[in-house]
Amino acid sequence: MKPDSAAIRKRYDRIAPYFEGMEAVMEGLFFRSWRKRLWAKVEGHHILEVGVGTGKNFDYYPKDARITAIDFSGQMLKQAEKKRDRKNVNVELELMDVQSLYFADNSFDTVICSFVFCSVPLPIKGLKELYRVCKPGGQVLLLEHVISSNRMVAAVMNLLNPVVVSLFGANINRNTVKNVKACAFTSVNVDERSGDIIKLIEARK
Repeated sequence: MKPDSAAIRKRYDRIAPYFEGMEAVMEGLFFRSWRKRLWAKVEGHHILEVGVGTGKNFDYYPKDARITAIDFSGQMLKQAEKKRDRKNVNVELELMDVQSLYFADNSFDTVICSFVFCSVPLPIKGLKELYRVCKPGGQVLLLEHVISSNRMVAAVMNLLNPVVVSLFGANINRNTVKNVKACAFTSVNVDERSGDIIKLIEARK
């Protein structure tokens, strides 16, 4: 049985105080540079960040933008609130599940998330919500780790996935590019610098 949102939320609530420490090495070696690339592609004034977590993207927020950031874990949001206040970041934080956004249709110029859809129980449903709240002509930017195109590596990832999900609530074998293409976006492109497992996806409404 696949974990539902409540089960995954509990796991993130549990690890929230230790989350930045757990990912510190990977953040320094890989993720930080990818976050810079991701946020360099942001367009428009009204921005939605989905899955803000502990606020790892705060340093890359564009100046003078109106930014709303959401997460479905209350404990992760508490960590983000502390960092927001400490760094004096201009962002409105909301408790919300990407599978059921409270925002009106066509609300945001850019919708952006990093390493989020590995944890969404119904990823297509969540992606359709991102499409819905994005303005016509706007963009959805995703930075995600996905299953390898190498058969042997993919087999190992599939084998390990149940353990990773049970511990952290994150899937390591998602095919997020395929999922994005299954939605109604007018165009979907993968940044040419993307590797086999980390993909920077640009989707236009």
